[in-house]
Amino acid sequence: MNWSIRQPDEPDSEEMRTVYAEQLNAMANEDERIVVLDADLMKAHGTLAFKKAHPERAFDLGVAEANMVGVSAGLSTVGFIPFPATFSCFAARRAFDQFFISANYARQNVKLTGSDPGVSAAFNGGTHMSFEDVGLMRTIPGIVICEPSDPHSLRRLLPQIAYRQGSSYLRLHRKPTQVIYHQSEEFELGRGKVIADGEDLAIIAVGAIMVAEAIEAARRLLNEAVSAAVIDMHTIKPIDEALVIEYAGRTGAILTAENHQVRNGLGSAVAEVITDHHPVPMIRVGVQDEFGEVGTQEYLQQRYGLTADNLVVQAHRLLERKNAHATRKIHARSTV
Repeated sequence: MNWSIRQPDEPDSEEMRTVYAEQLNAMANEDERIVVLDADLMKAHGTLAFKKAHPERAFDLGVAEANMVGVSAGLSTVGFIPFPATFSCFAARRAFDQFFISANYARQNVKLTGSDPGVSAAFNGGTHMSFEDVGLMRTIPGIVICEPSDPHSLRRLLPQIAYRQGSSYLRLHRKPTQVIYHQSEEFELGRGKVIADGEDLAIIAVGAIMVAEAIEAARRLLNEAVSAAVIDMHTIKPIDEALVIEYAGRTGAILTAENHQVRNGLGSAVAEVITDHHPVPMIRVGVQDEFGEVGTQEYLQQRYGLTADNLVVQAHRLLERKNAHATRKIHARSTV
């Protein structure tokens, strides 16, 4: 198994918000068009350091997320590249209309960041637990939706988001995150990353929580003589259709994993590709049509099945379906 992971001398975790702020600051040092906006969460997002370095390009709009997005769209009209940020629940629910109309319909260049997605909201509870934000954002024509899985992928993808013309939604895990990739790894917006190859099934995962869980699940499956590919689908829209089709054909079974509702998120995006181009047995792991609740992230991952344990269980279910599907095909050919 050719795992693409960090080097032994690299840290095993980093705060994503620190990387986010440092990368924005580095870009702003080179490009005066980069501006940062926040809705009373600069401390939470680590962008107070940006404000100190570039006070004339940092704006705290207070608890007024819709206004923040509207101001960002206005800044875009005069040539700035605005990065507004708030918790993902507010980015998707409270500011959706302004983001849809003022940023996207108006063909502006707004880089909206939604932090603490899904169960990473933890003790902020169900009201702040965005299991639906990707589903909402996927309905916007032409948008880019990206969820980096570790600090290094965030470093590589954030400049690409900045300099791709058009609006985007960055789903950002804010807290300390396991380092998956070594620093030499390259990433391309819109192209999934194959972490491990495999022949029996493909686990297509997204985000800091579920990519790490997918890697662990694949390791356990390998001990059971099951060869599972692991794909980090960091760009949910536009999704890497060619890669999905390739692994549907190669493995004949697809398992998706996301810290989001299974409806309208990564699983649905992958299912659309498979249905249109290469139908194979598929199972979607994620939140099953439920609201969030209060708890530790560890508890919530168990509560909603966002774990390597559940991925292993679902992988075996999927292989049973794959084998049954193959048997039916053989039987159908034999009766022709």
